[in-house]
Amino acid sequence: MFLRRPLFVSYLSQRFQQTQVKVVSKVKEPQVPLGQLALGPVFRNARLFPGNVAVRDRVAAYTYANIFMSANELSKEISAKLEGRINERVLFLCPNDVQYVITLWAIWMSGQIAVPVSPLHPKSLLMYYANDSNSKLIITVPEYADLMSRVANNASTKLQVLDDRLKLNCTLMLANKPDDLEGGRPDTFYNKSNALILYTSGTTANPKGVVLSYKNLSAQAASLLDAWRWNTDDVLLHTLPLHHIHGIVNSLLCPLYAGAKTVMLKKFNANTVWSYLLGVTARPEDRRITLFMGVPTMYSKLVEEYERVFKEDPKMVEYIKNTLKSKIRLMVSGSAPLSQPLFNRWLDITGHRLLERYGMTETGMILSNPYDGDREPGYVGVPLPGVSVKIAKEPVENESIKTLVECSNIDGTVVIQKNGQKDAQGNDPTGELLVRGDAIFTKYHDRPDTTKQEFTLSGWFKTGDVCQYSVEKKKFKILGRKSIDVVKSGGHKISTLEIESALLGCPEVKDCAVVGLPDEKWGQKVAAVVATTHKIENSTEIIEKLRIYAEERLPRYAVPKEWKFVEKITKNAMGKVDKKFLIRSLFGEP
Repeated sequence: MFLRRPLFVSYLSQRFQQTQVKVVSKVKEPQVPLGQLALGPVFRNARLFPGNVAVRDRVAAYTYANIFMSANELSKEISAKLEGRINERVLFLCPNDVQYVITLWAIWMSGQIAVPVSPLHPKSLLMYYANDSNSKLIITVPEYADLMSRVANNASTKLQVLDDRLKLNCTLMLANKPDDLEGGRPDTFYNKSNALILYTSGTTANPKGVVLSYKNLSAQAASLLDAWRWNTDDVLLHTLPLHHIHGIVNSLLCPLYAGAKTVMLKKFNANTVWSYLLGVTARPEDRRITLFMGVPTMYSKLVEEYERVFKEDPKMVEYIKNTLKSKIRLMVSGSAPLSQPLFNRWLDITGHRLLERYGMTETGMILSNPYDGDREPGYVGVPLPGVSVKIAKEPVENESIKTLVECSNIDGTVVIQKNGQKDAQGNDPTGELLVRGDAIFTKYHDRPDTTKQEFTLSGWFKTGDVCQYSVEKKKFKILGRKSIDVVKSGGHKISTLEIESALLGCPEVKDCAVVGLPDEKWGQKVAAVVATTHKIENSTEIIEKLRIYAEERLPRYAVPKEWKFVEKITKNAMGKVDKKFLIRSLFGEP
């Protein structure tokens, strides 16, 4: 049936040309329950399932033993370049393939702190990262050698360019005895050391380096392994950038800790992703994809491709829904708010209720909708295992906190220490979200004062996000960043994310972003930036249509008072909009 479809002919013609190399291990592979995994540095678990395929990229498939041994060899080169020093920052730029995993493991095996960056970053930002982190070594691949040579010269640091043959040689690295899978530094080192520096987006100031320890990363992974039921038979399709917590922890470290398989694509492409989700690219030895994680923009593009190619064919519509519902066990959305129209459309197409969760670079994942149970668009569930959260009345001072709601997940059981109450107007408790737990970051690199300001005296991290707790539903909803996503107008706290979700249901709206503008009468007024599905001939007419649509779905005080129309709303790789830039560029406001 598929081969008669033009798109699938295209898929088949684009199938990857692979180097066929036998990837086996002679070490007997123990079957280890996830509950018994050692959650130290992730490379330690390679000895538990050496023969499992860890990564498949465009070139080949690589077992845990292949990657461990390649990384161990590279770690020796790194140690030599750094003259035996440890705890140095090593910045690296690798594509989304096995070279990234080998390099990350090698940096950790040699006892250094990894600083991953992206080819999407401009040269000036790469230079900032190298200098701010004071990296003593930069590692990259031949594809980016010229660019990173300039970055290394600017930072007065060493550069190592990986050999083109690294990926092919990796498949030849076979473990013949248990000692072949021993490497890295002693456990005592990893128990007290930092592992990773990830940079924040820097929309309000220079990007800050978030320092995560091995303890932080293992706590984050352990929480998700438990909550999302990871197992060694899982196959995750990875299309996310690998300089964010979403791409690194949720979508790479979790499968690597679990002994599962990660299929890595160099970048997201809706056509290619559909081919993998439907199993068109599967080889005889491959298992079907069982997990997919993306940002809302990715799901939106997948819907657009579906509408373009499959929608008019009833047999394909039925086949897609049956296949995805039965073969894929979990699909996750995060890093940006998921609108209700998109949630509903994806449910119609695939039978999947997307699992929405909430987290930050500084904290890893904090809240998640349930693996089993109802998932309601707009809500992000309850605390993940090992996480405690509270909603505090604003403003949050370090010395005193008025707690409205407090909730913890202890060994998989959600315990409410303080149940919130509705206010006199019947509103659910709303305030700044605070979080505490082993997953929370160590510090901002070289910013002790900033680090101190972001924690309360009792050790709670202030997320800067406004959160609401539903007393009836006993779950949390993120209203947005208190500095940009919450508009305070006429005494009302208005979530721009909820307005955006409502507007996206309008057939004329392709995309939108809602912001707050200064207003003498109300304090702030709601303004909407809209990309329409077709060219606007009469702006007055479309504004009236959108206003009526919004009034039918939103409180009157939340209906936008001002409208701007654009061809496209620019977003970053994680699907986030720089709203402060929109306010400056479109409305002329500081």
